Amino acid sequence: MSTRTLLAAVLAAIVGVGLVAPRPAAAQAVPPAPAVLKDLAPTGKLRAAINYGNPVLAQRNPASGDLRGVSVDLARELARRLGVEATLVPFDAAGKVFEAAKGGAWDVAFLAVDPVRAADIAFTAPYVLIEATYMVPEASALKTIADVDREGVRIAVGRGSAYDLFLTRTIKKAELVRAPTSAGAVELFVREGLEAAAGVKQPLVDYARTDPSVRVIEGRFMAIEQAMGTPRGRDAGRAYLDAFVEEMKASGFIAEALTRHKQPDAVVAPAATRQQ
Repeated sequence: MSTRTLLAAVLAAIVGVGLVAPRPAAAQAVPPAPAVLKDLAPTGKLRAAINYGNPVLAQRNPASGDLRGVSVDLARELARRLGVEATLVPFDAAGKVFEAAKGGAWDVAFLAVDPVRAADIAFTAPYVLIEATYMVPEASALKTIADVDREGVRIAVGRGSAYDLFLTRTIKKAELVRAPTSAGAVELFVREGLEAAAGVKQPLVDYARTDPSVRVIEGRFMAIEQAMGTPRGRDAGRAYLDAFVEEMKASGFIAEALTRHKQPDAVVAPAATRQQ
């Protein structure tokens, strides 16, 4: 046996026992079933809703409008496997993605799992975990996450965001003040002199670096589970997405995309232990 043949055999054995993950581009060569294509690409294209209002998942070039990020990479890889073109449908807020589902504007979306959304959207297990926390004025007496839920505290939130839905269920004493988008919530917090702004940790930290008059509270009030979803009733498509997300996590595709798009604080979600 030649050295090259022996090396190939060793590598094949290592992949077989799971020590080296196969690259996603080489996987799932079998064409998807017609029912999957009907569910995920009913127009002949994969219409993927991309929320660039969450910069951990997607970013939009303000000059060209081009989209990039882990959700964009996943949408394009999914379209490649389906053998169709990816049509990216951009949104500046997660709440707008959810509302657009009712009009049939997209076939797959990248959203945080939430019971309200799950009434209309069938979610996969999460593929990325991110944290939500508060930003407050530097001189604020609010020091911990628990401090924020008190009388007289006004919290700016992006309408329909995962943390808006969560805080609506859990906040007892503070008041939620809603802006159209998550970026707008920060603007509202600054403009109106509110006591706190809720949001995804990374963009809040980035903003605080540019403004010494504010600070981000340590810790989190929730872990946001970002998943893929498709409108309910598309069972074949949902099952395909379940398998797709698990493979993208296991293969390293998502981890590499997060690194490539400079999102080191986001964490790849663990393998699903059961179907969601």
